[in-house]
Amino acid sequence: MTSTYTFDPLPEPVVAPGEFVFAAVGLDHGHIHGMVHHLLDAGATLSLVYEPDPAKVADFIERFPQARVAASVEEVLEDPEVRLVASASIASERARLGVCVLDAGKDFFADKPAITTLEDLAAAREAVARTGGKFAVYYGERVQSEAAILAGQLIDQGAIGRVLQVASFGPHTVGSGRPDWFYDPALYGGILCDIGSHNFEQMLYFTGASNGEIVSSTIANYAHPETPGLQDFGDAHVVLDNGTTGYVRVDWFTPAGIDVFGDGRTLILGTDGYIELRKYIDITTDNGGDQVLLANHDGQFRFDATGKTGFPFFGRLIRDCLDRTETAMTQEHAFAAAELSILAQQNARVLAG
Repeated sequence: MTSTYTFDPLPEPVVAPGEFVFAAVGLDHGHIHGMVHHLLDAGATLSLVYEPDPAKVADFIERFPQARVAASVEEVLEDPEVRLVASASIASERARLGVCVLDAGKDFFADKPAITTLEDLAAAREAVARTGGKFAVYYGERVQSEAAILAGQLIDQGAIGRVLQVASFGPHTVGSGRPDWFYDPALYGGILCDIGSHNFEQMLYFTGASNGEIVSSTIANYAHPETPGLQDFGDAHVVLDNGTTGYVRVDWFTPAGIDVFGDGRTLILGTDGYIELRKYIDITTDNGGDQVLLANHDGQFRFDATGKTGFPFFGRLIRDCLDRTETAMTQEHAFAAAELSILAQQNARVLAG
């Protein structure tokens, strides 16, 4: 069935070369490569990189040879050309780095979870209020998912009426070769704070809520006794401040028969229909990922979002830093998603393995 929905044009670079200079500090998670790549696609200019591990630096320079290696964090913070610092350092260290970046008069762009404790959240809020800087967060499972971006455009056009609930599932693969900090919840934040932060952000975004209350949450290590600090399962039920609800389940149980890191899905229920996102794989078909399924009063539709939307968040973030606007994501939205993640983790019931 042919739909009548329209979609935004693909984003283009928003600045000329040299107009917006950024640096990378902290390369502990591979997400930094996607963050940098998409900032470059949006027109930004990469100048410096700092990371104490020479192997990580070598890998980064191989991918982004235009970057010059800084001798210290201070060299980056003192460089007057650098407007934004992007970081995927160890999760528990990101907020403190962000405060330093803001105090240096620059904006900050952190991988999720950008904040792992309520104390760090309070410090980040205070730094933003004091400096006027931006503490942006890379919630990649929405801002770097064409399926999620297309779903947002459908919702804006009233395709499913008022959104009532978002149920979001984030299975992952443990794999091998993970660093030691990956198994220490004090460092990675715990499963609901870490990978669950993607899902809490989606709840807020798709429902249009500002915040919410964690009704219940659970965590467990069901099947990895050799790494007791790894939480391989977590879920939470949320009531949002506009009367809608959300549910999240995250885990490390992707079966070996699936050739992606996880069959991430989001189900969005509205008064006039529903949307399902099959983000990374549509099992038993050749459809690939980025599939958006829509059912409403007009019929049943499937959209392949691949190559249809691009990733407008990154260009908007650049313009927000230059224009002091909030078009990519409001500061309060970024912090609200982090707060829900922290509270769900902090108050979770621990289940027996």
